[in-house]
Amino acid sequence: MLPSFLECSLDAAHRLEPEQLATTCPHDGAPLLVRYPPISLSHAAVAARPYTMWRYREALPVDADEEPVSLGEGGTPLLDAPRLSERAQTRVLVKDEAQNPTASFKARGMSAAVTRAKRLGAPSLVAPSAGNAGGALSAYGARAGLPVTVFLPADTPQILIEECRTYGADVRLVDGLIDEAGRRAAAFSQETGAFNVATLREPYRIEGKKTMAYELVEQLGGVPDAIVYPTGGGTGLVGMWKAFDELERAGWIDARRPRMYSVQAEGCAPIVRAFESGAEKAAPWEDAQTAAWGLRVPGALGDRLILRALRDSGGAALAVSEVALVDAMARMRTLEGIDAAEEGGAALAALDALLAAGSRFDGPVVLFNTGSALKYAPR
Repeated sequence: MLPSFLECSLDAAHRLEPEQLATTCPHDGAPLLVRYPPISLSHAAVAARPYTMWRYREALPVDADEEPVSLGEGGTPLLDAPRLSERAQTRVLVKDEAQNPTASFKARGMSAAVTRAKRLGAPSLVAPSAGNAGGALSAYGARAGLPVTVFLPADTPQILIEECRTYGADVRLVDGLIDEAGRRAAAFSQETGAFNVATLREPYRIEGKKTMAYELVEQLGGVPDAIVYPTGGGTGLVGMWKAFDELERAGWIDARRPRMYSVQAEGCAPIVRAFESGAEKAAPWEDAQTAAWGLRVPGALGDRLILRALRDSGGAALAVSEVALVDAMARMRTLEGIDAAEEGGAALAALDALLAAGSRFDGPVVLFNTGSALKYAPR
């Protein structure tokens, strides 16, 4: 069933027709969220379907008879990490998003966004990217038969640039970081009519990302005590927080929520700075630097949504050093055999910091490994 309307994320209740190729709220530029009528989601019906994110299709923006643009995304394993658990003195699990198509969690959001864009008649697609989102959009654009243009910082690892090109995308390299790539992509969209699927510039990528929460609840039989999530644009964190409300309304969980922890690198930590200062918005970070390319996002359009989720959940925002995230990445690989990239290492480093500061957990802690280390430049 299609969503009943699109709503401004800042409670302005601006209603838009769901058939629109909506970008952001026309009144204040804030992100849009998809709202649904009451969702009927049967455990038995879901369990009988293929193990992809589309098993939750009643909670996704897709017509009942529509075939989504899919490469088998979702259904990623939730891995027990016994050696990490022993060291942490609490049960640690890793949601391994590296096992998605194109080897990152970006596949989920792009599957949903490209599905909706194609259905609504988008002639072509464009997005800025730090690398993984561009590769995913290129693959799903090819799957949908839609032309794709990707704007990437010129210092993006070559393997990520070539990934986009090998899927047939037109790659434009820009001087600067993803914020400059975002400006260029927005201008390109205005000039050509290409649909801009930049992070939270449209409401459908978040719908794909939220399925990580649906899977967690199905895999655990409830919510974990805490989620530690590496945060660049923050779409996944916002999406999961939204999903828990949907899951409660569907009768899958009660009112309990996990504590949400946002992890950033010390060299680019706008959400951490805003959280610690009590601000409702995150000022852009100057001279952003980190080896974790997915965390090198100086400013997030969804900053207010991220900060609200952290505070409402009783969680926090933490920044970790480059040394700590690389060391933790290596531990996740050598101790557990998990194909962790720097962003996954940042999640483990943040858990280390939380435990060192005296945080205690009564239930499982889920770390997110958002992509494969094989997508990065050789070290």
